[in-house]
Amino acid sequence: MAYDLLAAFAILLLTLIIGFVALVTFNAIVALRQRIDRAWANIDVVLRQRHDELPSVVAAVRDVMAYEQGVIEEVSRLRAAYRPDDSIDRQAVTSEATSAAVRQLFAVAERYPDLKSHTNVLALQAEIERIEGVISDRRELYNDTVYRYNTRIGQVPAVFLAWLLGWTPRAMFRAGPDDVARPEVGLRPA
Repeated sequence: MAYDLLAAFAILLLTLIIGFVALVTFNAIVALRQRIDRAWANIDVVLRQRHDELPSVVAAVRDVMAYEQGVIEEVSRLRAAYRPDDSIDRQAVTSEATSAAVRQLFAVAERYPDLKSHTNVLALQAEIERIEGVISDRRELYNDTVYRYNTRIGQVPAVFLAWLLGWTPRAMFRAGPDDVARPEVGLRPA
């Protein structure tokens, strides 16, 4: 009888420990999933800000940079390619290509003293550069959170819970070098 009572107590204790570990693991994974969603929402906000600012930059430089219409058209094309409903991978590719085109636009703009003297162009350039920095910072935070989540659901005991609940690894926000279309830019004669 004492043996049966001891065995029942051991089973109850083991069940409580397993339940506690499962509960703590579940809550930790749910918290990471929520952080990923919040981090992605923060990236989306900044991508939309950049999307809204780019027409101002293009309008400000269009007249002065008559020879550089290819750069301006590429920035405009990539701005139009932004789709908030695209997959994270597709948005990463579009974001990286847009960043590259904007950097190219500003590099070309440096060759035009008249353009550099326009205060509105300088202000717009500073704002776009600020937004690009924020995108980079938020992408890093998002990727760090995704890394921690993906690592967590791959470890014991979370791997069992992830399998049971159908939780799969999340995609990082990155574009490989082959995925990013670099804008072709050249000077056109007058």
